[in-house]
Amino acid sequence: MTSDTDALTPSAIAYTHIDILARTLWGEARGEGRAGMEAVASVILNRVAIAKQAGGYWWGTTIFQVCQKPYQFSCWNTDDPNYAKIRSLTNADLFFVIAQRVARRAVFGTLPDSTGGATHYHVAGLNPKWAQRQTPTARIGRHVFYRLP
Repeated sequence: MTSDTDALTPSAIAYTHIDILARTLWGEARGEGRAGMEAVASVILNRVAIAKQAGGYWWGTTIFQVCQKPYQFSCWNTDDPNYAKIRSLTNADLFFVIAQRVARRAVFGTLPDSTGGATHYHVAGLNPKWAQRQTPTARIGRHVFYRLP
């Protein structure tokens, strides 16, 4: 079985992870500014770290796999209004440029985790079933973050 990046060079792998992460950050948190994008990036990195520690997890063990896992980040759902937008982003979009900067820091390990190790988040004001009886680890912008067991 091959992974999403088996045939790529290390620099191409880094570029692929940066690009997919930046598009995810734009789709999920562009309205939250840099701090919100950093927080969502931390959730993705935390999922990758947990999966690697466990020797695998259903999210996947790479940034690409975690971002692309169906129904985990709504911007990648084909019926989401952001889906077509994230696929056609260019550097002409200021928020995408910011997302790319955050993604580079995340991929190269220089992004601090402001979420307290969160693996999940939702928009404040919603009450998803999975968040009931959970204690938030952080509130950043309009997002509430959790570390689920």
